Amino acid sequence: MASGWAHDGAVQDQIDATVNSAVERARSRLTVGDSLEFCEECDAEIPERRRQAIPGVRLCIACQSEFENHDKAKSMYNRSGSKDSQLR
Repeated sequence: MASGWAHDGAVQDQIDATVNSAVERARSRLTVGDSLEFCEECDAEIPERRRQAIPGVRLCIACQSEFENHDKAKSMYNRSGSKDSQLR
């Protein structure tokens, strides 16, 4: 067998790793407990309607948006799907 080829099922392994990674990220962002009245990042007041809509909210809308944009940029590359990892 030639070296350098991915094993059977490598594509499915990559898909599974991507899905598992997304599930872990989503679970880590779930909020629990009481909502804060003030943002833990910038101390801006969190509106009552937001606190009622999202139990356990900890960030104002601006900080939450910034966090999500940063998190999205970080998650665009799945290391388990890189060519190097498939060759090993």
